[in-house]
Amino acid sequence: MRILVANDDGIYSPGILALAEVASEFGTVRVVAPDVEQSSMGHAVTASRPLSYRVTKLHGLEAYRVNGTPADCVALGSYHWERVDVVLSGVNLGYNLGNSIWHSGTLAAAKQAALLGIRGVALSAPARGDHDFDALKPWIRRVLEFLLHESKLKLVNVNFPREPHGLVWTRVSVRHYDGRVVPMKDPMGRELYWFTVKPIEETEEGTDRWAVERDWISLTPLRLDLTDETALADARARRPLDESIAARVSPVGPMPEAARSVREDEAPAPISSAIPSIATPSDPSAD
Repeated sequence: MRILVANDDGIYSPGILALAEVASEFGTVRVVAPDVEQSSMGHAVTASRPLSYRVTKLHGLEAYRVNGTPADCVALGSYHWERVDVVLSGVNLGYNLGNSIWHSGTLAAAKQAALLGIRGVALSAPARGDHDFDALKPWIRRVLEFLLHESKLKLVNVNFPREPHGLVWTRVSVRHYDGRVVPMKDPMGRELYWFTVKPIEETEEGTDRWAVERDWISLTPLRLDLTDETALADARARRPLDESIAARVSPVGPMPEAARSVREDEAPAPISSAIPSIATPSDPSAD
């Protein structure tokens, strides 16, 4: 089994080392991770500059560092190492519970794997002050034994409490937050801002947060399709749009010209055309 290990905390995080060491018991491991911390990067991809992919030393493991995002690491790692079986992301220093899956770089690496048709697993734990992952390794091993050998899930989010009792299935804890911008000043008197969030609702039973608060390891199956099927069916029933006409007049399969146009519009603009030109004094239009 080929196991690609990534994260968002950076190549030298103790969490990725612990995960890679345990994962080595299950197959051949290659570590590909950002050269610096990329926490809360979400599913950003680097499209405006080239990336580097460089070998690095990591306790005898085959490892590479990338000057890009977690999603970049998985894309490059799978490009350089064909037929990757699974991508493991983490172990993150800090939980990825509930709404944080939207901005988590750890989750983004696992999601990038799923987008490429590879199984993806994101793993997170408390931001331990002592950074001692030895006590967590038996639980990492148990999770991997199940997910790699017994489960065929394509995308899973795992969160470890400090002192686990065992493993439970959960759903995402979707809670509203009181997002606040807190202003401050740097030593030079310039304005700076912190963005903070505070939950304003109680934790629901059966969710990832509910499980971790009770010392259970949370395993949450995820999917890439964000469509709200219930809302879609209700909207179609309440206010049909032009689906019936589209179904009647549209040919089977995409229209070649339209399909080509959509692909062109989806592609990023060339860098030269994305940067506005600056008029020079010799340019007659420079007034």
